Amino acid sequence: MRRMSTFPPAEKARLSRQRLQRELVARFERPPSKPSWRSFDYDELASATDNFSPKRLIGKGGHAEVYEGKLADGRVVAVKRVIRRDTEEERIADFLSELGIIAHVDHPNTAHLLGFGVEGGLHLVLQFSPHGSLASLLHGSKGSLDWTIRFKVALGIAEGLLYLHQGCHRRIIHRDIKASNILLTEDYEPQISDFGLAKWLPDQWTHHVVFPIEGTFGYLAPEYFVHGIVNEKIDVFAFGVLLLELITGRRAVDSSRQSLVIWAKPFLDSGDTKELVDPSLKGVYNHEEMKLAMVAASMCIHHLSAMRPPMKQVVPLLKGEETITVDMMRGEKMKMTIAQQRSPLLLESSDFDDYTCSRYLSDLNRHKQLALEQ
Repeated sequence: MRRMSTFPPAEKARLSRQRLQRELVARFERPPSKPSWRSFDYDELASATDNFSPKRLIGKGGHAEVYEGKLADGRVVAVKRVIRRDTEEERIADFLSELGIIAHVDHPNTAHLLGFGVEGGLHLVLQFSPHGSLASLLHGSKGSLDWTIRFKVALGIAEGLLYLHQGCHRRIIHRDIKASNILLTEDYEPQISDFGLAKWLPDQWTHHVVFPIEGTFGYLAPEYFVHGIVNEKIDVFAFGVLLLELITGRRAVDSSRQSLVIWAKPFLDSGDTKELVDPSLKGVYNHEEMKLAMVAASMCIHHLSAMRPPMKQVVPLLKGEETITVDMMRGEKMKMTIAQQRSPLLLESSDFDDYTCSRYLSDLNRHKQLALEQ
């Protein structure tokens, strides 16, 4: 299916650099658009990043490189340069898709766009996060994050996802929620970043199907990596994995290539806090918050997407304002069943009652082998 964007898809591949520059400036600097969005020229970005010096590189993935930069006015920014895809047309299409989403996102727990540049490459200029990513702090060598910060981060990510799924003017499925895509501000407020894989989802659609499957092993929901199904519940699953990382201090996939979901599930089922909680916390944490985080994680990583709660229930659960009951879970499953009956494009086995946990683990191991072979 064609990637949905704010910009007309038929025109994306044909835009020259000069026309692209004019189109973007017109779209984002025309009143009453936000005055903070503006177009940066290449010389300004090159000067800010010391000509994109390797010493300024703070992040790199399959989609982009991110550099720390300092603008002429003294502001420290993050400059993201798109490097993904083999052709210029594909790079422009990816750039426009991400820009079309992030430019319309406005929440304290999502990355903040300052502007863009299309000279000498395709660039997004974002607000800088001084603490870097959650992955670098949680799994780095700077010492352990205390539980107060971890729980604050968990709640902030949950609220950011709730905004993307329900509070934004169009539903957004992020598709790549993971520790390295969560940036932390000066006061450790989490911000969801990297919308390179994000998808708009029309209100009248329960889901849509994508190919190829893209994302990060360890965070992929079973219905997504088996069937390519995209809806809010794949972000919920990834959030559950993030909760487990915050609880355990372990990576989504460890050095022996074992999934954190597989490792943690027996302890979640038995309520074994002693084996599950990160030893580096040394027992110093709020026990009620830990219990809430464990319950939420267990529900979010359920192998049946219909049994995972939406973020509108996860947020109050983490705040201790609401307990998600079995009846509420059954209600969510009933709504999914009705949607399946109405749609000719169904979820196949991954959302039927006979899709067992053992089958899920088998599918997960199979997906891991395929990922490692690539």
